[in-house]
Amino acid sequence: MKVLLIDDHPLILSALQSVIQGLDGETTVVGAGSARQAREILAQQADDFDLVLLDLQLGDANGFDVLPELRNAYPALPVVVISASDRSSDVIRAVDLGAMGFVPKRASNEALFEALHMVMSGGIYVPPMEMRSPDPAPGDAEADTVPGVLRVVREHAEHREPEPPPLASLGLTPRQTDVLALLLQGKPNKLIARDLNLSVETVKDHVAAVLRTLNVSSRTQAVLAVSQMTRQGGLPTWRSPTR
Repeated sequence: MKVLLIDDHPLILSALQSVIQGLDGETTVVGAGSARQAREILAQQADDFDLVLLDLQLGDANGFDVLPELRNAYPALPVVVISASDRSSDVIRAVDLGAMGFVPKRASNEALFEALHMVMSGGIYVPPMEMRSPDPAPGDAEADTVPGVLRVVREHAEHREPEPPPLASLGLTPRQTDVLALLLQGKPNKLIARDLNLSVETVKDHVAAVLRTLNVSSRTQAVLAVSQMTRQGGLPTWRSPTR
């Protein structure tokens, strides 16, 4: 596997390169110290890369601006955000902009390996619940963190069931499963409709049914819920959607 790592801090860039290359002994990491350098590398070698790791704080650009730029220019190339932040607002925004994963820089090497493996297997990775200490008091500014968002997702499900059911047991139809697979890739309804040869209205109906089944109210919550189910072993291997 070949990875493009975009981070403007030389020491962090070097450390992450060493860590990632040492995870399995078969991964090559190319470093880019700026958004400009990353653009130049991808313009010449995009087909050579399997994954991009993107820091949100770059000296010459905002990672939130670079993320959609990369996803639009190279839609087949997954992007995982690596950030000093693990705030839910940053995670949600990154997922909304097309990130296939979000890894806090304070995560362990094992968590980083899990994230890379999950994304390369077609899943979406977000930080697990246990990545921070006990719940803060109501009104605490730290409540706006990844566990807080995931807790909201669980609470939606708890209105019907005490625990979120494994995805494989949710009873989605084959077409709803196809729609969910494309939804998790960040595709809008128009592209899903084109890929599945359906009308946009039909896709909207399928998306609404999927959200109801997952007991969530938005695409981002669906992504977070499915990510947690993946970690629980409930996510099947996605087949290519049938036309």
